[in-house]
Amino acid sequence: MSNLIDTLLSRAKAQWLLALVCIGPAHVIAASGPAPNILLIVSDDQGWPDLGCMGLKSIDTPNLDRLAAEGVRATQFYATWPACTPSRGSILTGRYPQRNGLYDMVRNDMVNFGHLYSAEEYAVSPEMTLGLDPKERTLGNLLQSAGYRTGMVGKWDMGQARRYLPMQRGFDFFYGHGNNGIDYYTHERYGVPSMFSGNARTEADKGVYATDLFKREALRFIRAAPPGRPWFLYLCFNAPHGASSFAGSRRADGRMEGAGVQAPEEYVAPYRKRGVAERLALYHGAVTCMDAAIGQILALIDARGEKASTLVMFLSDNGGSGNGGNAPLRGQKSTMWEGGLSVPFIARWPVRLPAGKVTGEFLTSLEIFPTLAAAGGAETPAGVNLDGHDMLPVLRGERASPRTEMFWKRRGDFAVRMGSWKWVAAGGATGLFDIAADREEKKDLSAARPEILARLKTRYAEWLAEMDASEPRGPFRDY
Repeated sequence: MSNLIDTLLSRAKAQWLLALVCIGPAHVIAASGPAPNILLIVSDDQGWPDLGCMGLKSIDTPNLDRLAAEGVRATQFYATWPACTPSRGSILTGRYPQRNGLYDMVRNDMVNFGHLYSAEEYAVSPEMTLGLDPKERTLGNLLQSAGYRTGMVGKWDMGQARRYLPMQRGFDFFYGHGNNGIDYYTHERYGVPSMFSGNARTEADKGVYATDLFKREALRFIRAAPPGRPWFLYLCFNAPHGASSFAGSRRADGRMEGAGVQAPEEYVAPYRKRGVAERLALYHGAVTCMDAAIGQILALIDARGEKASTLVMFLSDNGGSGNGGNAPLRGQKSTMWEGGLSVPFIARWPVRLPAGKVTGEFLTSLEIFPTLAAAGGAETPAGVNLDGHDMLPVLRGERASPRTEMFWKRRGDFAVRMGSWKWVAAGGATGLFDIAADREEKKDLSAARPEILARLKTRYAEWLAEMDASEPRGPFRDY
């Protein structure tokens, strides 16, 4: 048995090294046929079970369910971090947060205690002065260089100083908020107006529900697409994240209670009638409202005759929070358990992907950058180490996923997955789990399988060393 384990782990390491070689220095990945339009949709804090087609919750997502029925849904798809900012940085760069430098949240913590920033304070706060290192090339840069018209709508969360905003990061069009949360109606973040149109803040749409605004701007971007030129839209809803406003009450530790999720009454009322508790009715209503917006955007693509020529991807940025739990997965947002890292993922491209397929292959958001490069015939950045692979052949069922391992780190918490084994250290708890047999992470096998634990610890140390040896990026790294 020991020899078998050695063989499997050695093979996993070899596959990992081969993957790095394949995606290392700059190269051109040719697409078959004309470059597709690309719609990349990211929801915010939507849990792994929070799709109607999952069959685990009574939540209405008919348009996303249809997208899954017409494409491929992945059940073992992971984010690179259990909360917003670093996860989104990996989507945009194809690199671990520890490699691209954005490995913690960009936010002003004093808002937790009810502090409202003045304009002068906010101008020099972390939310304004920190962001994705300007040396990093984004998906916008990548596809813009390949001839795409590029747009970003919704939650950016990569920094708000002008040098960090989408118009300076490879996007031709931007409407949304630069920070990691807003009030859905005032568009303020704890009193600070936070909506942008291009590089300028705007309050022109104050009072309009954010999901409706992002739908409007997404439709506007697609309608304006010139014929014969592919477009890429990075559409990031803030739903169903809690609003960045206060409820008026204070916790025992002095922190202010947040207002929670906001949603239009027409979407909340049906859940109340089913007897769903108010907090969950609001959450479910926000998800269903977002689903309706996505449905209208997909309908426009259909009406333009572009369904077959458009690659659509949908995922959440991290595990669910405040949504009634992620059962059967353990944990939630901000944790290294499966419930904090596993996210829903759907891909539809009628001419290149099968319909109605569900895959349990091991995949992550690190795969998005190289996949879209492959689809769009784009050249990957010279001298930049990417950490993922083109997953289109995996989604088609033509091969097993090349991914055999994954690493996560959030301050003192971390997790390692190699094959089906996962080692977790989170919130003072640790454990070794066989995810293939125990996705719920109930049975700690650390004592029973010390040789496996030792191997994962060694690989984690090697990964940390590799991240430390990579070319330094800000804002958090000391160099």
